[in-house]
Amino acid sequence: MSYQPNDHYLVPQTVRATRTLPRRNMRDIGLGPSVSADVAVTGPQDEQTTELARRYELLERLGVPTAASRDFDELARDMATKAGFQYGFVNLFLEEQKFVGLHQPPADSGHVIVGRTMSRDHGWCPEVMARKKALPLHDVHASPRFSGNHVVDAVGIRSYFGAPLIHDSGTVLGTVCVIDPEKRPLSEARRLRDIVINAGAQVMDHIAHAPVR
Repeated sequence: MSYQPNDHYLVPQTVRATRTLPRRNMRDIGLGPSVSADVAVTGPQDEQTTELARRYELLERLGVPTAASRDFDELARDMATKAGFQYGFVNLFLEEQKFVGLHQPPADSGHVIVGRTMSRDHGWCPEVMARKKALPLHDVHASPRFSGNHVVDAVGIRSYFGAPLIHDSGTVLGTVCVIDPEKRPLSEARRLRDIVINAGAQVMDHIAHAPVR
C-alpha cells in the first residue's frame, strides 16, 4: 500500500468507529506559521499566541515537518509495539494537536480509526505539556481528575502514557503517547512510562539530526 500522508481525517469503519475524536471549535483556530513571535504578552491568550509562534519558528528552523511523516509514523509504531498498545502518537501542539506520527489498529479491527488532528484542550497530552514531564495513567478511571475526558467516550480509552518533547532551548514542541482500550496493571506503570520517555528522546534525537534550515 502506498504511503498517503494527506489521508489524515477520521475514517468511520464500523458502528464503533463512527465515534470520532473531539475537534477544536472553529472559533479557536486562528493562529498559524505567520504569527509573529513579537506579540506583546498581556494575558493567558497572548501568552499562548506567543508560545505557539515560537514553537512554529523553532520547528521551521529545525526543519521539522508539520504534516504526516513516515519517520515519525515508524517511531510511533515502534513505541506502541514495545508497550503493547493499540495506538501510538508523535504529537505537535500547533493550532490543534497534530499527529505527525501515528500508529493504530487496522481499519477492519473493529477499533476506532482516528485521524491526524484533535483539539488542543482534549485528551491528556495538554497535561503533559503543562507539567513538562511524563504522565503515566495505567487506568484513567482510577483518578476522577483524568477520567472525565472526551477521549474516553470517543475512543473508549482505559490507559494512557505520555511524555513531553522538550527542545534544548526549553521550548515544549509536543508529546509522544500511547493509548489503549484496556487498562494496565499498576506494576507495569514504570516500564510503560520509561518506554514513552525513551521514545520521546528518540524523536528529539531524530529532530536534532534533521537538516537545519
